Amino acid sequence: MASNHLAQELTCSICKDIHRDPVFLTCQHHVCQACITDTVDSQQGYVYSNCPVCTAEFLEDPIPSKIRKTDNIVETVHPTWPPKKDDGIYCTYCVHALVHASKTCLLCEASLCEIHLRVHCKSAEHIITKPTTSFANKKCHVHQEILKYYCTNDDTCICVSCRLDGDHKGHRVETLKEASEKKKEKLKNVLETLASDREKAEERVQSLKERRSEVEDGPSEVTEQVTDLIGHVREQLEVLEKRVLSEISRQKRQISLPFSDLIHQLEAKNKELSRKMSYIKDLCKVTDPLTVLQGQESNGTYYCYGGEGDNKVTEGTEKEVHSVGDLDVGLISATVSSELGDLVMEAKRKQKVNNSSEVLLGVNMASDMFLDVDTAGNYVTVSGDLRTVSWSEVHQCHPEMTRRFQNNQVLSIIHFSSGRHYWEVETSETGGWRVGMTYPSIERKGDHSVIGYNNKSWSLRRWNNRYSVIYDKKVIRLSHSPSCQRLGIYLDYEAGQLSFYELCSPIKPLHSFSATFTEPLHAAIGIWKNTWLRIKN
Repeated sequence: MASNHLAQELTCSICKDIHRDPVFLTCQHHVCQACITDTVDSQQGYVYSNCPVCTAEFLEDPIPSKIRKTDNIVETVHPTWPPKKDDGIYCTYCVHALVHASKTCLLCEASLCEIHLRVHCKSAEHIITKPTTSFANKKCHVHQEILKYYCTNDDTCICVSCRLDGDHKGHRVETLKEASEKKKEKLKNVLETLASDREKAEERVQSLKERRSEVEDGPSEVTEQVTDLIGHVREQLEVLEKRVLSEISRQKRQISLPFSDLIHQLEAKNKELSRKMSYIKDLCKVTDPLTVLQGQESNGTYYCYGGEGDNKVTEGTEKEVHSVGDLDVGLISATVSSELGDLVMEAKRKQKVNNSSEVLLGVNMASDMFLDVDTAGNYVTVSGDLRTVSWSEVHQCHPEMTRRFQNNQVLSIIHFSSGRHYWEVETSETGGWRVGMTYPSIERKGDHSVIGYNNKSWSLRRWNNRYSVIYDKKVIRLSHSPSCQRLGIYLDYEAGQLSFYELCSPIKPLHSFSATFTEPLHAAIGIWKNTWLRIKN
C-alpha cells in the first residue's frame, strides 16, 4: 500500500508517468516541468493559465519552483518504477496496477483477474476461457458472433446464426463441449496407438542395442580365441626353432671336428719343419767340415726331407676329412616336417570341444556332410563316398521317390536347425552349377523346385563364367568373376546368415544372405552339362 501511495505521489498528473524535474502548482498538483511548459505554451494569449487537472487558474509567469525533496525521491525511484510490462495477459479492469488475468470472457473480450471474475456475469452467453488476447479465432468470421457449435458435416465450428440462417442450416451440429469430448476420445485412442508404437519402437531399440552388444562382444571373444591359438602355435614354433637350430649346431660341430684335428696336426708338423729348416740353415753357414758332419749325425738321417711315412699318414687323413659330407639336410627336413605335422594336429585337437565337431570360434566344421542319393535327379551321378556329384548323359533310372528332384539337383543327408557351420566344395573348372541351402519342404518338380527360385532356398550360381546369387527368383549379379575352383560356405542359423567365399589367395567374400530361418536347412547342389562338384572332407 505504501508503495502504491508513493507511486501516486510521484506520477505526473498530465502524462501519468513518473515525472522528471517535478514541480508543484499552486493547486498542489505535481507535474513534469516539460508537461506544464507545454501547457502554458498552448495557452499563450491568456492572462491566466489553467491547471490541466483541476482547471484552477495560476499566473503564467513565474513557473512554479521545484521542490528538491520530491525531485530527489523521483531520481532515486525512477530507474525501477513503474515495473515493465511482461508478455503476460493482465486484467482489463485493474487500471491502477498490473494484475495477471486468470480467465478471459469471449463475449466481453475482456481478461479477468480472480476478483473481477467473481463479480462477472455468469450467464451462458459469457463464455469463459483461458486467458487470451486473440479473439478472432473465437468468433465467426461471417457473423462476428461467438462460436458455440460444431458442424459435423463440414468439420468446423459455427455460431448461432450459422446454424439457424447461415450456410450450415439443417446440418448436423453438436455443442462445442460434446464435439470436444468426442474428439478427446478419438485422441485417447490415437494416444494409445502412439504409446503402443512407441513401446514397440523402444523394444526394437533395446533389441538392436542387445544385438549390437552381442556383435561388438563377439569379435572380442574371437580375437581372444585366435590370439590364444596363435600364441600356442608361436610357442611351439619357438621350441621347434630352438630344437632344429640345436641339431644344426651339433652337426656343424661334428663336421668341423676332423678338420680341427687335422689342422692341429699339420700346424704342429709345420712348426717342426720350420725348426729343422732353421737348424739346417745355420749348419750350412758353418765352415768347419767336422762340425757339419757331426751335426748331421746328431740330428738323425734324412731330416732334410721331412719323412715320407708321415706325409702318407697326413695325406690319408686329409682325404678322409674332405670326404666328410655337408649338413644332413634330410634329417633336418624330416625333423621340421614331423614337428610341424604334430603342431598342426595339436592345433586341431585344441580346436575341438566336448568330443564334438564344434571347433575354434564355435563353428562346426561339417566333415560328416554326405549327399542323399534318394534326392538326386535322374541325370545326376553321386560318387560312392557320397561327396561328389556330376552330370550324367545317361538316365540313371533312380527309383521313383517323393523326395527325388525332377531336375539336376541333390540335397545333403544332414540338416542344420541351430548353430554355426562351415564346409567347403571344389568345382569343375568349366560348366555351370548352383550351391546353397534349402528347407526340406522345397518342391521337387517344376520351376519352383530350382534352388533360389522360391522362398525356401538360397543359392550361389556360376553360369557363363559369372557369379550371381538368387533368392525367391530375385537374381543379383556379382561383379567378381570366378578365379578359382574352391568355395567356402558359412551358416549361422540363429543370426540368419548364409555366406559364400571364394577360397583363392586372398580369400574373397562373395555374398551374404540375411534371413530368419524357420525350418531345418539342407545343403543343396545343382549342376549342368559337363560339370561336377565335390564336398571337401
